[in-house]
Amino acid sequence: MKSFRVLLFFLILLSSVIFSQSAQAMKIGLVDGVDEVKIGVSKKANLISPLHNKSFYEIAAMKAYAFKASGNTVSINLNDQWFNLNIRRLVIKPQDSGFISTKRRWYRGEFIVENRNGRLVVVNNVPLEEYMLGVVPSEMPSKWNYEALKAQAIAARSYAIANRGKRASHGYDLKDTPEDQAYGGASAETANTNRAVMETKGIVITYNQKVIPAYYSASAGGHTVNAGAVWNKDLPYLKSVPSFDDNVKKNGHGLGMSQHGANNLAQQGYNAYQILTYYYNNVKFGRLDPAWVL
Repeated sequence: MKSFRVLLFFLILLSSVIFSQSAQAMKIGLVDGVDEVKIGVSKKANLISPLHNKSFYEIAAMKAYAFKASGNTVSINLNDQWFNLNIRRLVIKPQDSGFISTKRRWYRGEFIVENRNGRLVVVNNVPLEEYMLGVVPSEMPSKWNYEALKAQAIAARSYAIANRGKRASHGYDLKDTPEDQAYGGASAETANTNRAVMETKGIVITYNQKVIPAYYSASAGGHTVNAGAVWNKDLPYLKSVPSFDDNVKKNGHGLGMSQHGANNLAQQGYNAYQILTYYYNNVKFGRLDPAWVL
């Protein structure tokens, strides 16, 4: 395991490695390829046309509104009557920092509703750190050791940044499922995981001054694997190591951090940075440009 002296070296590097990224929220696909979807808001919200960036209608709080694909445009149901909005894409933006809902979950940020090839796609356009608030408790039990939660936050943030645009052909960056990262929105948040996200705000894992896609899985079953064992191509920061999760059956690809192993190490007294530098080989830590994490 890494010593505290090595840890301090990494933390010094953390303060000096700055990444310049354009200020842009993450776009997370919540619904893809449906004919109709229901959406609600906790406070009044504006329907905005991206073409003119102007609000053209206001929807009420705590009421479900149905949207459907109509040809290549979007329609809304008002008082049991469908009205074609005559636009292919619209933004639903809650007022006064309200929340927005679909799939029986509340989300921060705003929704983009788009007709793509005759089917609706709903995208949560949300700041990176607010996205992280909904990822960490969806990927790791919130009652686990706090240092493991911090490690999870840093790994998940790194994965998100490195994979931004992965699903651009669908109109968003990442799915809200474990196929990318599980994301339960504001409904999944807990005080403990929120604190872990905020305490690691903007911190990512880097290799050769680039943010790595910090792959992780529930359990590697005793030993993580080299990237070449999964993709027939090795990555220098993904090397096979004992995973410290021998008591848990393998669950996942076995690359990078074992979540059960991270929790076991945290319970033995290792902190988040020691855990991460154990599972990811020869990495450093960087902090994103503040524009990303406001």
